Amino acid sequence: MLETGHTTLLIDAGLGRKEMMRRFASLGRARPERVDGILVTHEHSDHSGGLAQMAREWNCPAYLTQPTHQAILEMYPGGPFEKMQRVEYIRAGERFEIGDIEINPFAIPHDAADPVGYALRSNGTKVAIATDLGYLPELVKHHLREADFLILESNHDLEMLKVGPYPWHIKQRVMSRTGHLSNTVVSEFLADAELFDGRARHLVMAHISAQNNTPDLVQISAEQALASRPADFAFRGSLHLASQRFPLGPFEL
Repeated sequence: MLETGHTTLLIDAGLGRKEMMRRFASLGRARPERVDGILVTHEHSDHSGGLAQMAREWNCPAYLTQPTHQAILEMYPGGPFEKMQRVEYIRAGERFEIGDIEINPFAIPHDAADPVGYALRSNGTKVAIATDLGYLPELVKHHLREADFLILESNHDLEMLKVGPYPWHIKQRVMSRTGHLSNTVVSEFLADAELFDGRARHLVMAHISAQNNTPDLVQISAEQALASRPADFAFRGSLHLASQRFPLGPFEL
């Protein structure tokens, strides 16, 4: 969730109302009085499963691409998504505004209908989020630059994935260019000062697989990569790991 003094946005809604409220309570805060919109990255259930419920909870529009909306409707025929009254279509590469937040959706390589990441700006501060992508194309790297708060996937450890319980076709999917980022790919990005500018005040490693990764592996990989950067481009922000079970934050920028 992203809040300014005037606008509140939720990015993705994979959780139901009960779990969402539990997580707000665990942070010591009440349910937000108002949410101005829910930005959806893609249709997979861990990102959209609670969308209809949460949009109804706050009576707010969902912002998503038309192919993503169609994919959700096909995943849940006759379900609550068909009753959503407030849907706003967006397109990758076309900026729009909600309140005092400028939003730039950008295409990401993932095995979904029309997946996007988001770069958001308000009052000179930039937040960028890129999860669920198989590699880091130049377009994505461009949108991650100059972020004050960066959320980036570090999904799996390659060796754990290879020897893990997934069927081979699922392993191939995860490792493909429309799958998920490995710790290795992310560490190479973080270490390279020409690719990652290092200016983020907060860097969050997200979408960490419970089956094919561990928080310790993510932490070590990222810390070693950041420590290897040239002194003139040292990362001076804070590194965080997002959990699938517990909320992270809040952060003030």
